[in-house]
Amino acid sequence: MMRAFDRQVRDRALPAIATGLVGLLAPLLACSPEARPSREVVPGIEILARDSSGILAGLRVGLITNHTGISRDSTPTASLLLDAGIEVVALFSPEHGLQGSTDPGQPVQDHRDETSGLPVYSLYGERLTPDSTVLRELDALVFDIQDIGARYYTYVSTMAEAMRAAAGFDLLFVVADRPNPIGGELVQGNVLDPAFASFVGLFPVAMRHGMTVGELALMFNREFEIGADLRVIPASDWRRSDWADDTGVPWIPTSPNMPDLESASHYPGTCLFEGTNLSVGRGTDLPFQQIGAPWLDAADVLARLSAEILPGVRLEPVTFTPRGADDGKFEGRRVQGIRLKVTDRRLYDPTRTALALLLAVRESADTAFAWRPAAFDRLAGTDQLRLAVDGGATVDEIIDGWADSRQQFERSRARYLLYP
Repeated sequence: MMRAFDRQVRDRALPAIATGLVGLLAPLLACSPEARPSREVVPGIEILARDSSGILAGLRVGLITNHTGISRDSTPTASLLLDAGIEVVALFSPEHGLQGSTDPGQPVQDHRDETSGLPVYSLYGERLTPDSTVLRELDALVFDIQDIGARYYTYVSTMAEAMRAAAGFDLLFVVADRPNPIGGELVQGNVLDPAFASFVGLFPVAMRHGMTVGELALMFNREFEIGADLRVIPASDWRRSDWADDTGVPWIPTSPNMPDLESASHYPGTCLFEGTNLSVGRGTDLPFQQIGAPWLDAADVLARLSAEILPGVRLEPVTFTPRGADDGKFEGRRVQGIRLKVTDRRLYDPTRTALALLLAVRESADTAFAWRPAAFDRLAGTDQLRLAVDGGATVDEIIDGWADSRQQFERSRARYLLYP
């Protein structure tokens, strides 16, 4: 089994490695859109298979992946690594399973992958970390899953727990990086209070963190002392200003209720409504792009929002009927709601918009509105947001209270950014 690098040497080397990678990639990443109109980002997994497979030579590898782990020509990550001569001996799947089709919150079962013939071990259900019996047969773990750019998305928690397991068994941990689909410039929302850590948010990270999974891995490993023998393989030609539709790489729905980039754009904010008795549009074609309830007075809510400054988004009344909704909210019932449409994503703050909506709905609906306190506090990463809303605080008062912790997060974040 491969031995981990000396911890002190590794800790000194990681910032230098990250800086060096940025330097190597800078000539490509600095090209202007005018100079490279057909620029296409290359995911880290392709670079790993093509140019960096030597770091896995002779090692028995476990691959943590799902349906988003593919190359630009749609080759699954497992096939890509096997074709490169890497000995992949096991697969691990996160929430929603290897195919991304299991309903949210439902346990994923162990099975065998029909394409590769490899065993697939679930990391969502009875276990959240790789089983020790399997880990003893491995020398390295590779992570290749597309994240969504919001704190409350369990794929990143799966990565962090797997890193801890790798550290405990002296395994190499490799992250094949992928771009943040909603860009890497904007940091928005509050920062999680460690007292409210859960699998939908393990560490003090902002609601919208503006980082890639590789950058998060570097941060988790150092700031929160995971201590894994970590290597990050950056994606090439990605800029922080890029969104998914700037990369030339087709969008893949990352989970059953994340069908497109518009839903992803709103998710860092509207996901908070999961912790209330309102629907977020599950069971419709527009999940996380609309919120509502049969008792909601959309016109009144919009009137209450008329004085709020919410740039980059348009709010409209809408009706929808959830069918087959996996949250059990208002199945088959006509819902009065509010639709959110991004008009300028450079200006849009989904966390501020969701907070303003939440306050307006709370005031308009009165006793018809209800919290799901435990669920809301897990998502919010604190009970203070819920208490502030109940206490009559304004949008600005609540957001001003987030400033210090978010600035601290941004200072820490800056040390781990790999892309210009």
